[in-house]
Amino acid sequence: MNSIKRVLLVDDFDDSRFSLSKLLEIEGYEVIEATDGAQAIERALTDKPDLILMDLSLPVIDGLSATRRIRQSDAMKRVPIIALTAQDLADIQGQAKDAGCTDYAAKPIDFTQLIDMMAKYLIQ
Repeated sequence: MNSIKRVLLVDDFDDSRFSLSKLLEIEGYEVIEATDGAQAIERALTDKPDLILMDLSLPVIDGLSATRRIRQSDAMKRVPIIALTAQDLADIQGQAKDAGCTDYAAKPIDFTQLIDMMAKYLIQ
């Protein structure tokens, strides 16, 4: 069964979100978008994505706090959450893992690496 995977893309920067969304759609993903941490929590709990791409620097509620809140839902405990950050990965890895992130990708995003990373978590 090869159903279309739903990805929640959370990024407050319109250009980044737009371009990444289009690339993901070309790869065959259904993309849901959120522009801040509060929206991310709401969309994750309502739309039940198969994977979440979470920017960590977000308005309203930051990405780590949003990830913690999403992980409180039983339905979202096992959904892969990939942190997207322009910060030094060495500095943020521990915090991201503690918050419940499954993996991390540095900005600017290497799209080929991101697609490979996503595929690793979406294989069933």
